[in-house]
Amino acid sequence: MSVEVRRVSKSFGKFPALKRVSLTVPTGRLVALLGPSGSGKTTLLRAIAGLEEVDHGEILFHGEDVSAVPLRERKVGFVFQHYALFRHMTVMDNVAFGLRSRPRRDRPPRHEISKRVRELLKRVQLQDFGGRYPHQLSGGQRQRVALARALAVEPRVLLLDEPFGALDAKVRLDLRRWLRKIHDELHITSLFVTHDQEEALDVADSVVVMNHGRIEQDGSPDDVFHQPATAFVMDFLGQVNRFPGLVDEDRVKLDMLHLPVDEATMKAFAGRAAMVYARPHELGLSAQPDARPSFPATVRRVHAAGPRVRIELVGPHNERLVADLPQDEVAALRPVPGVQLHVRLLRWRVFAS
Repeated sequence: MSVEVRRVSKSFGKFPALKRVSLTVPTGRLVALLGPSGSGKTTLLRAIAGLEEVDHGEILFHGEDVSAVPLRERKVGFVFQHYALFRHMTVMDNVAFGLRSRPRRDRPPRHEISKRVRELLKRVQLQDFGGRYPHQLSGGQRQRVALARALAVEPRVLLLDEPFGALDAKVRLDLRRWLRKIHDELHITSLFVTHDQEEALDVADSVVVMNHGRIEQDGSPDDVFHQPATAFVMDFLGQVNRFPGLVDEDRVKLDMLHLPVDEATMKAFAGRAAMVYARPHELGLSAQPDARPSFPATVRRVHAAGPRVRIELVGPHNERLVADLPQDEVAALRPVPGVQLHVRLLRWRVFAS
């Protein structure tokens, strides 16, 4: 079931939550809606579900306009951040609720409901928990019950709003891998909202980055991370180092060094102020200067726990920099606070300042 959003706008009073948003989700894709608080991602998800009525635009399921179709008839499964389980019902009853509450003419026989619920509990690895109540489960188990309940009604589209937001880091990691596995088995067109960049990049087939009610970029995890379309996407997806400069002919001139730029950047920014961005792993460090362009910086702090080492530095204009290097490369440098190293940019991107 494909989902298409065409020029959708939605305001709450004078606040524009969505501004002519257009998006196409092919059948069977797992899509992350990613962005900061207030970016419009949850409003977009709720509009697709039918929980929010849009002011303008259309929402189509497999080419059919469902903009005026009520929630129940859209046949979507919705998973909330805080589970929304019925506390007085057992796990089995919670999962069966959507099937049992259907009109009599559409309701499956009792034995079919029981069979489907048992199958779903086995799929979410809770087959031995059917008789328990929500308060007897962990947060991760409750979220799996919520997903099983959403899947029980055989939705055309599965929508998840910050599904792991209320869980601790270890449980989040386990559940997002499990969600990817479930999706690969069922191939239901799915959209999930998150503000966690690592989660979106790890789980989704494609990532939609939103900001101020608009889509900044829509692409594969590799594309949005390695080929950011805007400064916002570059800045939002992980740490960055920023360097103000000026594009002059085939160079961007920083205070500390000059860097070559491609023809497209030359045409877009010729003679204009610009900002150069480089991620921590795109900085190289050396104890002594060499023929390569570099500038001096002083080590402020070293975080050596883990497979890579994060080094905080202070540049020549008191700017804070962060470099991320492999352990073996750092061993040769022996950086300690107060030591001066030489920084070079291995890769960079130029955006308007």
